[in-house]
Amino acid sequence: MRIALYPGTFDPITLGHLDIIRRAAMLVDRLVIGVAINRDKGPLFSLEERVAMIEAECAKLTDQTGTEIVAHPFENLLIDCAHDVGAQLIVRGLRAVADFEYEFQMVGMNRALDNTVETVFLMADASHQAIASKLVKEIARLDGDVSKFVTPPVRDKLLAKFK
Repeated sequence: MRIALYPGTFDPITLGHLDIIRRAAMLVDRLVIGVAINRDKGPLFSLEERVAMIEAECAKLTDQTGTEIVAHPFENLLIDCAHDVGAQLIVRGLRAVADFEYEFQMVGMNRALDNTVETVFLMADASHQAIASKLVKEIARLDGDVSKFVTPPVRDKLLAKFK
């Protein structure tokens, strides 16, 4: 069974994330969405809220792709999380050249920790390249329209946070 781990904070999950999840699901038998517990980032949504949003959005993708997609919170090293879930692959999304430098460093460090876990990069679809959770939250906070960046249920949760 080919298992991949797609890590992130998903605060909130965006259409860009869902595009990468859908495409990654077509490459593996099981896709684990690693929901990072990162206190330094000060997420808007609680861990439980982020996991619930991911589960709701990914249920639709599981039906479409036939791949098992599950959410898995983690607070340890990414490579240790990969071991915990039995992943042979780490999936990362790239939006722009700026993402590549950071990701390049991460791959080097992860390979130094365990060179049996491969990292696979998926380029964001052109229509999603500008989407970043941080910017989506800022737009929502300033009462802007985020419907081009997130699904309606996620939009509603964002708007509720800022009311």
